[in-house]
Amino acid sequence: MILLFNILLGIAALALVPAVARLARGPTLADRVVALDVIAATAVSMLSLLAVVHHLPVFMDLAVVLALVSFVGTVAFARYLEERRRL
Repeated sequence: MILLFNILLGIAALALVPAVARLARGPTLADRVVALDVIAATAVSMLSLLAVVHHLPVFMDLAVVLALVSFVGTVAFARYLEERRRL
């Protein structure tokens, strides 16, 4: 069972590679924000897996907080883009 979780953590870590590349290269601000969302979602999944593997609910609390902060940041960015388009 732990081997399965280690494999899943490895797959999630590999999913970070193209997201970090998109975050670094862009080309637009929207691309970077979407890449940051992908990184946050991957981090939430990794924290959830760690919570299950190590039987530590604090990791699940961190995952929920990270998901909420990421969501609020995405909404704020979308609102910023909408306001910028109106100008």
